Amino acid sequence: MNLLYVNWDVNSEIFTIGGFPLKYYGVLFLAGLVLCYNILKTIYKKENLSHQAHDALFSYAFIGILVGARLGHCLFYDFDYYSQHPIEIFLPIQKGIDGAYHFSGYAGLASHGGGIGLIIMLLIYARKFSIKFMTVLDVIAIATPLAGAFIRLGNLMNSEIIGTPSDLPWAFIFRHVDNTPRHPAQLYEAISYLLIFLLVYFIYRKNIFEVGKGFYFGITTLLIFVVRFFVEFIKVDQVDFEQGMSLNMGQILSIPFVFLGLFFIIKSIREKKEIKVS
Repeated sequence: MNLLYVNWDVNSEIFTIGGFPLKYYGVLFLAGLVLCYNILKTIYKKENLSHQAHDALFSYAFIGILVGARLGHCLFYDFDYYSQHPIEIFLPIQKGIDGAYHFSGYAGLASHGGGIGLIIMLLIYARKFSIKFMTVLDVIAIATPLAGAFIRLGNLMNSEIIGTPSDLPWAFIFRHVDNTPRHPAQLYEAISYLLIFLLVYFIYRKNIFEVGKGFYFGITTLLIFVVRFFVEFIKVDQVDFEQGMSLNMGQILSIPFVFLGLFFIIKSIREKKEIKVS
């Protein structure tokens, strides 16, 4: 065995209080949102957006991401099960073999659903605070990849969304899964999302594109889902029905987002050129 392989044997639970476990995933999920919330405070101030609107942003974003991600998982990845157990869609419980319900946490969350849920809640948010919807999308998009990086680190701590077998020296052996060295697909995505955040934030700080024209939403959406599309090739199938598919569900769901991102990038670049010509 290659001695450079990473022996990953992390307990996903930090500690348990009264039968309720505190997991790394939940802590990292919340930490990512809080960090983005504080970064956006600076952006809101720079863009002359109201303090009240910023204060309300966290609640709207949290609800949109959580509800969307949960529904996305239940509808896109495991509809057969949850159509028979609808209560488990909305409550963090699961029916055990003893017939009783037990606290399980929200074990299934889909990033594509989270993105859709966030956009819907931001539409409501924009109307509530009388902010141009495209401005809201651009501003949120600047920080979104950072939140995505934290979520993927949470997946790593859970030893979930693992990669296919690999003999690379940095392969991880996820002891809670098996003894096979694998691609740390979660880490690939986390690092990629961090780099996307740094790139988009750099472009924003240099005032290369104006907020509210769709460029930041476009480039963030494009880059995140291009990364997601290609990393899926080295991920283990998440659900049984994906076996034998040329493209899995994650890739199929990524394609519309890629084209959406391209549309807004091209649109914003054209508008910028027209302004310069005029």
